[in-house]
Amino acid sequence: MLYIALLIGIVVIIIADKLTQAFKLSSIWRLISQIIASLVIIMVGSLEVNYINLSSHIELGYLAIPFTLLFLVGLTNVMNIESGQNPLLLLLPLVSLVCFSMAAFVMGHSFVLIIGISTCLAIMLILLYSYFSGNLFIGQSLTTTIGFIIAVLSISLIKHFIVFIYIPIFTLALPFTLYYFIQNKFTNVQAITISTLTAVIFGVFIFIVPTHLLWYPVVGITIILVIMQSSRKFRIIW
Repeated sequence: MLYIALLIGIVVIIIADKLTQAFKLSSIWRLISQIIASLVIIMVGSLEVNYINLSSHIELGYLAIPFTLLFLVGLTNVMNIESGQNPLLLLLPLVSLVCFSMAAFVMGHSFVLIIGISTCLAIMLILLYSYFSGNLFIGQSLTTTIGFIIAVLSISLIKHFIVFIYIPIFTLALPFTLYYFIQNKFTNVQAITISTLTAVIFGVFIFIVPTHLLWYPVVGITIILVIMQSSRKFRIIW
C-alpha cells in the first residue's frame, strides 16, 4: 500500500501545483496539498515514526503522527525552489537518493531501494535530456515532487533508526543552504558544483563514521538550519 500511497501523494502535489500556477492562487494551497499528501502516506501507507532509538527506546505515542507529518511537509519544502532553475541543481537530490539507496541495500529495505533507484534513474534521464536539448529548466512541480519522495524515503529509514536523519540534513538541506549562500559569489555552475561536492563528502561520512559520532554534527547543523529560517535569503522551508 505504501507504493500506492506515494503515487497518490505525488498526484495530489502535482495537480495542486499546476492549479496554483494556472489560477495564480496563494502558495498556501501548495502547503495544503503537501499536508494532504503526507496524511495519505501516514493513513493509507501506514508509515509513521512511532518511536526513536537513541541510547534508549523512546515511544512517541500521540506525537507519532504530528512528528511524521511535520517532518514530511518540512523536508518536502527543502527543494521548493523558483521555476526556471538550472537542471544541474538536481545533482543535489541525486546524491541524497544514492545515499538512501545504498543505506537501503545494506539494511535490506526493498521499498526505499526500489523507489530510490527509480528516482535516481528518472533524474539522470532529465539531466541527459537537458544536456542534449540545452533548453530545459526545472520548475516547482518537479522539485517539490522529488522533495516529497525523499521525505517519504527518510521516514521509511528513520522509523527503524533515527540516525538516518543525517542523510536528508547533510546531503540535501545543508548543500541547498550552501548553494543559496554562495550563488551570488560564484557562477551558477560553480555554486552547484561546490554544493554537490559538499553533499558527496557528507554522504560518504555516514558509511565510514561510527553512528554514535554522527549525532554531534546532526544536532549542531540542525540548530544552525533552524536559526537560518529567520533569514529569507537562506530559508529552505517557505
